[in-house]
Amino acid sequence: MSMTGLDVFDVTVHKANSWLNELRDELGWEDKNKAYLALRAVLHCLRDRLIVEEAAELGSQLPLLLRGTYYEGWRPVGKPTKERAKGEFLSKVGGYFTNDPDVDVEKVTRAVFRLMSRRISEGEIEDVKGLMPQHLRELWE
Repeated sequence: MSMTGLDVFDVTVHKANSWLNELRDELGWEDKNKAYLALRAVLHCLRDRLIVEEAAELGSQLPLLLRGTYYEGWRPVGKPTKERAKGEFLSKVGGYFTNDPDVDVEKVTRAVFRLMSRRISEGEIEDVKGLMPQHLRELWE
């Protein structure tokens, strides 16, 4: 039975839930909302760190619903941001968890990057990693 009455929406809801369930399980969390926040935080910080063209190419490989989350609030002017150190990037991710300071943002970031590596083409992931400084690339491994 259709949830929304429109197949394209039903499919994207299913895909987004699949991503969130996979991330939630990997992090050992029960709260899907927290998994959504983790995915959103890392996607936004990564998107802002990429050149505009690459950010758009990455976004094109996300499920439709997650693509909307990815582009939410995006202002391409002044991008990419210039975080070069791992700590700077993780601090930006941590800014999304101000109400949950016990979250291990490095663990979250690595989990999202692993999820992306499983769900997005290898070529696109290699392009994204190739644009990042070594200290940030290490978060993908």
